[in-house]
Amino acid sequence: MLAPRPAYQLFVGIDSAATSFAALWTADAPPHDRARTFQQTPAGFAALLQQLRATGIAPSHTLLVLEATGSYWVALAVALHQASYLVSVVNPAQVHNYAKSLPRRGKTDALSAHVLALFAAERKPSPATPPPALYHELRQRLVIRDALLDMRQPARKQRHARLQWPVVVEALKQQLDGLIADLELRLSELEAEIVQVLSAGVWAFSASLLLSIKGIALVTTAWLLVATLNFTACASAASAAA
Repeated sequence: MLAPRPAYQLFVGIDSAATSFAALWTADAPPHDRARTFQQTPAGFAALLQQLRATGIAPSHTLLVLEATGSYWVALAVALHQASYLVSVVNPAQVHNYAKSLPRRGKTDALSAHVLALFAAERKPSPATPPPALYHELRQRLVIRDALLDMRQPARKQRHARLQWPVVVEALKQQLDGLIADLELRLSELEAEIVQVLSAGVWAFSASLLLSIKGIALVTTAWLLVATLNFTACASAASAAA
């Protein structure tokens, strides 16, 4: 049986950018105030929290909505969660489709914060808990591994192309060989770290089960656990497959 949602009294829309974020809060929809801008720093987070507390509404009755765009929202969402606020990070496509139904048009931080506050008040998306440290330990290594693979492939192609010419500059060939060898060493080290993180972490049992399945190896196992938060993000086997 699903737990009942809190009785929200304040709805906050936050639009995050690289160096700042705009926040707008309202007790009713639609909001009438202007969005306020804060710096994307711990001091900016503290300033927002101070103003939210000044409303007199408890964190447990406040719903904050951010879009999962880029990575600028992450530190702010964690800071808000640590302050006991209810935070929902939503797919930008949901908000985009919702915004198309509204009469207003345009794209500014203030307008985006307005739309997000309205979305929070009308749709009341479910709040989420930030993923554990293990998630970040794995995901960052997997992302960097993908980046190294993207670097190795063109280096290999360049080496192959140079060898097709009647004159091969040995110094250039050695540079490419060294680059490829360095990338392969870094990839090997990353994969060893992924093995260590998986075997020592709280997801070790799930990892062992996945690795026992024919055709599923280390990287696929790690990505499956990261993408599903150790399958806690899936209500059923069907939803996991989807």
